[in-house]
Amino acid sequence: MFSKFTTFFRGYDWFLAVVIFVLCAISLSAIYSVDLSQGKDLVYFPKQLLNIIIGFILVFVLGRVHRTRYMGLARFVYIFGLLLLILVLFFGQNIRGTTGWFRVAGFSFQPAEYAKFALIILLGWWIQKQGRSFHSISFLISTALAMGFLVGLVMLQPDFGSAMVLVGIWYGMLVVVGVKKRFTAGIVLIGIFAMVCAWFFLLVPYQKERIYSFLQPDRDPLGSGYNVRQSLIAIGSGKLFGGGIGFGSQSQLHFLPEAQTDFIMSVIGEELGFVGFFLVLVLWYMLIWRLISIAGKGDDDFSSYTVIGVALLYGIQILVNVGGATGMLPVTGVTSPFLSYGGSSLLINFALLGVVMSISRSQTLRINKDMYYVE
Repeated sequence: MFSKFTTFFRGYDWFLAVVIFVLCAISLSAIYSVDLSQGKDLVYFPKQLLNIIIGFILVFVLGRVHRTRYMGLARFVYIFGLLLLILVLFFGQNIRGTTGWFRVAGFSFQPAEYAKFALIILLGWWIQKQGRSFHSISFLISTALAMGFLVGLVMLQPDFGSAMVLVGIWYGMLVVVGVKKRFTAGIVLIGIFAMVCAWFFLLVPYQKERIYSFLQPDRDPLGSGYNVRQSLIAIGSGKLFGGGIGFGSQSQLHFLPEAQTDFIMSVIGEELGFVGFFLVLVLWYMLIWRLISIAGKGDDDFSSYTVIGVALLYGIQILVNVGGATGMLPVTGVTSPFLSYGGSSLLINFALLGVVMSISRSQTLRINKDMYYVE
């Protein structure tokens, strides 16, 4: 019995698992604090705990599947993502001006999060299929179309934050594979033109207000600039060691909105201080570093570039979320990986980690001359 147990867990990257476990523990502490401020039964904490438990199960189950299965299912995963994005426009629930959620029996699911998973898997498969002919214009156009269909449907919701992440993943992958510099420069110019068009034809008023507040922080301190202003006050009041879990004035007295999602880092900065804030940044650095290390040892292009895609997703989400909380970037509603409250985003991040575990196991078991995969 014990030998079967150890065999099941053979080859997993336990360094990666421990880093994620610590991030989730910090997440639960911060979300528990936010729940305390509600003055009633816990709301967010039980759901986050359940999602984390399900997430770790996903990691170990998906890690057992051979990486070639993911490669073979890449096109189906992508098409399913397109279908979900189309259906949510007609049958989805509108929350804060965005029609981006399916809600069934008290549970909600956001297809835009699944789209990130689908794009990473598809790009990994397409790069493998391309055979390193990344200089061709056909490679650029085909990947741009694959990304563009997803982004177009996400923008119809509209969800600018998720669309920006999808574009960032695609562009980052192009840079990593070594697409010609004139192509990447041209993409930047097209991107600037697209942002101008989005400003006039796609962005809704509250999204424009967020950008105005970013450019002019003191323009409307009690309106559109209120959230970031309170976030900065919260982070600054934490000083070195913070006030302690449940003792943050901004979060406990409800001055800090969306504390469990967009501004979870503000809660950590206020209650755990600079030390806690810096610890989270170190853990994220260790996560990204480990992913890059796994990608460098990949057995094939699909393995390497899929892991790179996951690293890009986590890195972009971290940059955008922390940038929004500290006033360095506009607030776009992008969650921080393994820290913010959320079902769809958290479980998708865990699912991608499961794919990474599968790829990492293939490396470890190949070295040890063992194969323990579900065929």
